[in-house]
Amino acid sequence: MAYLNSLEEANQIIPSVLDEIKTEIAPLLNKGKVANYIPELGKVDPMKFGMAVRLLDGTTYQIGDSQTNFSVQSISKVFSLTKAFGVLKDDLWKRVGKEPSGNPFNSLIQLENENGKPRNPFINAGAIVVADVICSHYDEPLNTILDFIRELANNKQLKMNIGVLQSEKKFGNRNAALAHFMKSYDNIESDVNEVLDCYFGHCSMEMNCVDLATAFLFLSNHGVHPISGKKYLSASQAKRLNALLLTCGTYDSAGEFAFKVGMPGKSGVGGGIVAIIPGLLSVSVWSPGLDKHGNSLAGTKALELFTTKTAVSIF
Repeated sequence: MAYLNSLEEANQIIPSVLDEIKTEIAPLLNKGKVANYIPELGKVDPMKFGMAVRLLDGTTYQIGDSQTNFSVQSISKVFSLTKAFGVLKDDLWKRVGKEPSGNPFNSLIQLENENGKPRNPFINAGAIVVADVICSHYDEPLNTILDFIRELANNKQLKMNIGVLQSEKKFGNRNAALAHFMKSYDNIESDVNEVLDCYFGHCSMEMNCVDLATAFLFLSNHGVHPISGKKYLSASQAKRLNALLLTCGTYDSAGEFAFKVGMPGKSGVGGGIVAIIPGLLSVSVWSPGLDKHGNSLAGTKALELFTTKTAVSIF
C-alpha cells in the first residue's frame, strides 16, 4: 500500500496503481449485466473497461478504454443539478429532498407516499424536477445543459447519442408516469413532454472517462474549475452537492459504496462512475456490466481498489 497525500505523491503512485487495478478487475468484466431495459445500452460490449484520473494540477492518468465514448445516463444529473442549484439556491430543496431513497431509482410507490416530492435529486423523479427547473428558467433548456457539460468537460465536440435518446423516449413510460404524477402535485411547472425531452436528452449525452473526470474537477476544487478558473458553485454549495453524491449518488447502495470506496460519486446505468477527493483529484471509471443496484460491478471494485491501494478517501 502506498499513501497518497499530495499532488507530488499522486504523480509517483497513480500510474502503477492503475495498472494493478486493470489486472485485478479483469475477471469481473463478464460478471455484471448490461442495462438491456434500454435496448441501445444492451448492445454495448460488457468486456469494456476504462479509467481516468485527473489531478487538480491538470495531470491525467488513464488506462484501458478511457477514450471510448459511452452514454453517461444518470451521471448527467450532477450537471443539471449544478445548474438548477445555481438558479434556485436553497429554494430548490422545497421541491426535492436531500435524503437517500433506500428504494429503486424509479420507484413510484415512494413518490406517492411522499406526496410528489422526490426523496433526492439523483433518483429519476428528483432529476425530472431538476429538469423542470431548467425548463422554467431557460429558453433552450436542453441546449443549456448540453453546453454546460461541454464547458465543464472542456470538450465542445460532445453530443447526444440519438439512438439512445430514441430508445429512452420509446421505453421511458415509468419516467413519464413519474413526471405526470408530480404534475398532479404541482411539483412540475412546465409542460411534461418538454421536461421529459430535457431529461432524456441530457441522460443520452456521450462522454469518455477523461471527459467525465475533467467535468467533475470543479467539485474537487470547492466549486471552481481548476482549468478555466471559473466559479460554478460557492464553496458551501459544492460541499452540499458532494454530500449528496456520497449519500445518494449510487442509487440504493450508497451506504455500501461509501463503506467500500469512501468517495463522493455518481453512477449511471451506462456503466460509468465518477468520484472525487476534495482538494486532490477526480476519477472516472467505465465498465458496462452492472450489479443488481444498477452500478458498474467492475467499476465499483476498481474504485474500491483505488482508495485501498492509495490509502486516500474522504475518511
